[in-house]
Amino acid sequence: MAGDRKTGMRGDASNPLAFVISEQDQETLAMVRDALAQGRVRLAFQPVVIGADPGRTVFWEGLVRVLDPKGRVIPARDFMAAVESTEIGRQLDCAALDQGLRILARHTDVRISINMSARSIGYPRWMRTLKKGLQLSPTIGERLILEITETSVMQVPEVVVAFMDDLQREGIAFALDDFGAGYTAFRYFKDFFFDILKIDGQFIRQIHVDRDNQVLTRALLTIGRQFEMLCIAEAVETPEEAAWLQAEGVDCLQGYLFGAPSLTPAFMPEAQSRRA
Repeated sequence: MAGDRKTGMRGDASNPLAFVISEQDQETLAMVRDALAQGRVRLAFQPVVIGADPGRTVFWEGLVRVLDPKGRVIPARDFMAAVESTEIGRQLDCAALDQGLRILARHTDVRISINMSARSIGYPRWMRTLKKGLQLSPTIGERLILEITETSVMQVPEVVVAFMDDLQREGIAFALDDFGAGYTAFRYFKDFFFDILKIDGQFIRQIHVDRDNQVLTRALLTIGRQFEMLCIAEAVETPEEAAWLQAEGVDCLQGYLFGAPSLTPAFMPEAQSRRA
């Protein structure tokens, strides 16, 4: 993985590029570490809507954000690669899960998905956070969705299978995120039992005119339907893309066309007074 390659180059002063990458990673780690210590981690929520009726939101994806000391939002793409394989990455997963569970407890009529890394499976603090949060309300488990990227899943597939089996008994649903971006061994689909499949945005861009993306997306949809998973198209940005996906019968759509990630989504009362 790219993160592992970066780690291997750290401290190599004879390689100028490696040195710069190392310095940048260290600065990013320090920034996220400080944000965690100061409680400057938030969830920004993006709606996932029904394909046939985009005015209806099925659930909200909680995307982790870090705030700088001045309160400015730093998106995950600016720090996730540096922290993913570190202890800070596990702490970030815990912070995101804790916030998501508390929000589910306060807003009992919404369903939320939270991202996690397969590396957090077996991390004691993460599991303690989950068990404590599930006790806040009897309906939280059935309204919680855990999203794991395809790339992360394939690092430890057998562990993920057992983990999912245990938590699905609590009513928790699982989404396979960024499907098509990784290297899933299709034989594992018989064991995983994911509830939701999210098609990676690279296949959705310009799909109304890109024949390659059309063929690939149809293939991914076929896989999802075969295994009875709710299929979601990610990164939908234009009405033309949405129209093509609707014609194909995609279950749900997500992207900036339907709403940008917000710290104050529509289901929060404070959304009427301020926007993220």
